[in-house]
Amino acid sequence: MSMIPADTELGYAPPMVRHFSIFLDNRVGKLLELLGGLDEEGDVAVRAISLLDSSDYTVIRLVVDKPATARSILAAHKFAVCETDVLVAELGDHRQLHHLCKFLLSAELNIHFAYPTMARDSDQSTVVLSTDDNTLAGQILRRKGFRLLGEADLAS
Repeated sequence: MSMIPADTELGYAPPMVRHFSIFLDNRVGKLLELLGGLDEEGDVAVRAISLLDSSDYTVIRLVVDKPATARSILAAHKFAVCETDVLVAELGDHRQLHHLCKFLLSAELNIHFAYPTMARDSDQSTVVLSTDDNTLAGQILRRKGFRLLGEADLAS
């Protein structure tokens, strides 16, 4: 008999999405080079993007529809990259972001970063977020009625 615990013993594991943080020199054309490589070499669609800029460098945060392909292209171009798992939550209306923050605060979870996704086939807004504990955050949000998206939901 298998000793693998049942899903109910493990609890709910929320869907995670792969997020890339790419470090670029803050020079004209570097973002175009990055996006062109993803688009032209791998037909990778950007689903969410955020730029954090300083005088010397820029951090590009990306969620894409084909993370494995993007990883290969980024490595081939020798971009400095960090990868993490993030949550993508669907927001029903303008109050949902406020409620999302309130629910996570009640569990004493910090939001490290959040940024919106680009349009999908849905009329619902969505937000990418990273917290102290994404699994716990996902469990809380699911209990509170939020729909969490996985990589399959973001695929082309």
